[in-house]
Amino acid sequence: MSRAPKAAAAPRPQASLKAQTPFWRGKTLEELSAAEWESLCDGCGRCCLLKLEDEDTGEIHHTDIGCTLLDAGTCRCRDYEQRQRRVADCVRLTPETVRALTWLPPTCGYRLVRDGRDLPWWHPLVSGTRRTVHEAGISVSGRVSGHEEEFTTDELPDRIVAWPAEDPEG
Repeated sequence: MSRAPKAAAAPRPQASLKAQTPFWRGKTLEELSAAEWESLCDGCGRCCLLKLEDEDTGEIHHTDIGCTLLDAGTCRCRDYEQRQRRVADCVRLTPETVRALTWLPPTCGYRLVRDGRDLPWWHPLVSGTRRTVHEAGISVSGRVSGHEEEFTTDELPDRIVAWPAEDPEG
């Protein structure tokens, strides 16, 4: 008994370019789902450092002082869901605020997407692990001098540092 030859398998349709493109390259900030939006945060903690504004020039100065809710070990908020109730001046990032804020760190995923740039190798969405943000020296881990309630207003200018506004890669 002879068998009929098998028909050649139909070629697989090529996956669409859109499906191959990571969401942060293919969507605007407004188009991101809630989960995609949250995943853009690399967990560095830089935005959770106290900032001072020069009243005369409007210039923003970063400090090495953490928000009262910043866990300096994990670089995460200790009460993310209730942060705005507990910290009156906590800024909720939205596409509108991301476009308006001038003090977002140059390494911030929201800022990078806003500016049409790609995420760096150490971003958890690229590397696949949250460890790389710390390994690359991007996070505030080991750099926080204390929480805001531990300092007087007069001590704040002495805590101004440049590194939160710098991009170590460049």
